[in-house]
Amino acid sequence: MTGKQIKIVQAAVEIFSEKGFAGSSTSEIAQKAGVAEGTIFRHYKTKKDLLLSIVAPMMTRLIAPFAVKDFTKVLEADYPTAEQFLRAITVNRLEFARKHFPVIKIFMHEIPFHTELREQFKHTVADMVLEKAYKAIRHFQGEGQLIEIPAPTSMRLIVSSIIGLLITQFLLVPESEWDEAKEIDYTINFIMHGLAPRGS
Repeated sequence: MTGKQIKIVQAAVEIFSEKGFAGSSTSEIAQKAGVAEGTIFRHYKTKKDLLLSIVAPMMTRLIAPFAVKDFTKVLEADYPTAEQFLRAITVNRLEFARKHFPVIKIFMHEIPFHTELREQFKHTVADMVLEKAYKAIRHFQGEGQLIEIPAPTSMRLIVSSIIGLLITQFLLVPESEWDEAKEIDYTINFIMHGLAPRGS
């Protein structure tokens, strides 16, 4: 990207994150970026094109949110226990969210309203993430560490708990006192208790 495009994208991330896509205007993005509004439209035909230019490059790293290269390594690593696997996932996603939360926030706000984002989400999840995650889940089910329920259901329950942790920490109560290590422990214990075989 050119220097002006970088400024436009940075300004758009800040404004979209603060006001949402519908509540933002290209004029205020231009003002924030220090460029003429016409400059935005030379690079991006519409405000939506600008939104997609911000979110789409994050898809292969954020979506699911499991497709980042380093996270793929986490998914494919050999862990002795399901608990260690879950801890590695949780810590990895917390660090990613810490670095990229404004864009994550935009994505969460906008995916219900933009078919392009939903389709890219599905495509990325199907092709890059789910089979790796299902393989790990089936492995721990085979060892008796997780209950025998469909891998997609296990995945949904795990992801819901981890995303709940991220949303609480970075969106709902970002200023509150927060013992991250304890919250990670609570989240993992909750997942493991809910997915543990009876009697374990």
